[in-house]
Amino acid sequence: MIDFAWLGVAAFTAGLVDAVVGGGGLIQIPAIFSVLPKEVPATLLGTNKFASIFGTSAAAVNYARRVRVAWSTAAPAAAAAFILSFAGAWTVTRVPADFVRTLLPIVLVAVAVYTFRKKDLGAVHAPVHSGLAERYWAIGIGAAIGFYDGFFGPGTGSFLIFLFVRFFGFDFLSASAAAKIVNVACNFSALMWFGYSGHLLWQLGLMMAVCQVGGSLIGTRLALKHGSGFVRKLFLVVVSGLILKTAYDAFTKIGW
Repeated sequence: MIDFAWLGVAAFTAGLVDAVVGGGGLIQIPAIFSVLPKEVPATLLGTNKFASIFGTSAAAVNYARRVRVAWSTAAPAAAAAFILSFAGAWTVTRVPADFVRTLLPIVLVAVAVYTFRKKDLGAVHAPVHSGLAERYWAIGIGAAIGFYDGFFGPGTGSFLIFLFVRFFGFDFLSASAAAKIVNVACNFSALMWFGYSGHLLWQLGLMMAVCQVGGSLIGTRLALKHGSGFVRKLFLVVVSGLILKTAYDAFTKIGW
């Protein structure tokens, strides 16, 4: 029961953080792996996806009610992410993700440095693409992030927000809203494979899902209340945490 309570707290916190800037996996994945060290990694990742899809769905609905979602970008990105996330989930059950684990901290450092140096990044919503160009960019980004999410996962929401801000000219709040749409597609697609292949702990997943939704509702209210400036600051905090966590994992894996 203590372990379940700990996972519930972790899921609630992950839902709150993920609803604002993504990166909920930074909290939830280490928690579930530490509590259930004897379970197969694919099963723990599947259970994480099951809980996360409820949190991201709740956040997506809340954002759609209050923020104008750029569906011309979010829809094609979500469609591409849905297809490639399934492929990534299939791959992770057969191929170790060691290379991605090693490379990830370097990519995150680049994202953090770029965001920190560009003080006005994401402050104003000024889309820079339209028509076919917008669609092609959205499909490319959705496909790449979708595969990454199904294959490995940590930081998916944060990567989406950064890419929507950097390549589409969104402000951080609009980027977070669009990212939730794509995140739902990623989670649902990967969950289809994990569920089909039996890599899922249903009872634990349901408990964590309830906690995720609670955290997600609070997180979206905070983001909507405080705006893009608040989202940008929390984004930098979460990315910094992701850098430390993924660097530690990578160095541990190679025996440093």
